[in-house]
Amino acid sequence: MRTIDLRSDTVTQPSAEMRRAMAEAPVGDDVFGDDPTVNALQGFAAALFGKDAGLFFPSGTMSNQAALIAHTRRGDEIFLHERSHILMYEQGGAAVHGALQTRCFASADGMLDPDLMEEFVHADDDPHLAPTRLVALENTHNRCGGRVLDRGRTLAVREFCDRHGLLLHLDGARLCNAAVASGLRPAELAAPFDSVSVCLSKGLGAPVGSVLLGSREFVRRALRARKLLGGGMRQAGIVAAAGLYALQHNVERLAEDHRRARLLAARIAAAAGLAVEPAAVETNMVFADTRRSGLRAAAVVELLAARGLLCLDEGPFTVRFVTHLDVDDDDIAAAADLILDTMSAASNPA
Repeated sequence: MRTIDLRSDTVTQPSAEMRRAMAEAPVGDDVFGDDPTVNALQGFAAALFGKDAGLFFPSGTMSNQAALIAHTRRGDEIFLHERSHILMYEQGGAAVHGALQTRCFASADGMLDPDLMEEFVHADDDPHLAPTRLVALENTHNRCGGRVLDRGRTLAVREFCDRHGLLLHLDGARLCNAAVASGLRPAELAAPFDSVSVCLSKGLGAPVGSVLLGSREFVRRALRARKLLGGGMRQAGIVAAAGLYALQHNVERLAEDHRRARLLAARIAAAAGLAVEPAAVETNMVFADTRRSGLRAAAVVELLAARGLLCLDEGPFTVRFVTHLDVDDDDIAAAADLILDTMSAASNPA
């Protein structure tokens, strides 16, 4: 049975050209700073995203955690969206690694509202309260539908941080998707932030890795945090080469993933028992609400998997489909047909 995997853009396979770059990469000991390919990746990424320096990490979770450690002191408070990756999918690392208190805010689009945050900012002059140190945003925002953060509202959060002396971090795991969707350069989207983490192993197609970007002093502190977290690697150029290739060759093609996501959403909007909003698809994610079918999302995922279509449940009644470089137009057409047929059968059992 043919399998179409739309669980995540993390399932992509390295292309032949990427594998060749990995095989031929010059390497050194990166813990000593001697790996030329790692250094090339860090320099290229810093230039692309408009920051002074970059640091290669094994994963986006580690780069986010290192950023929190580098920016804060133990006992500080950070502001997050209630559905952010840092809060939901990093195993409480802010508390475990940084002894940080988190304060969460809700919104439909993943953005934080300065007016809502205002009353919760604490200076460090009251011994009863955790001092507020940092605000973190996520772009694109996974759990809010792959949404691209509004540029004007992002700048308003930057102004809020400046007014209160706070730092601003971006979990930019899919920042390249946001750049392609918005038509803005990656450096423009990264400019308001003191630090930015960018994943290389999602839509960009590398097998592993993330880069953390910021000032040279910030990267110096993040290097210490990376060592603390066990992220120092030796001849890491073999995997860094894949990330460098991805940034050099796979950014603009993300538009194809976005087009296919819109195509899928338009096709399955008519599926029995599903609620899909094609107009809400901004990047490479399609979310379907299953409540009208009477089925929970996990049951729909199981039905589709039995017919060769892999996807994920993201909540009791939400199914997520993610397009990526390893699916083409034929795959999307086949996936749409499977969804339509499966939901029709589920709504009209024999």
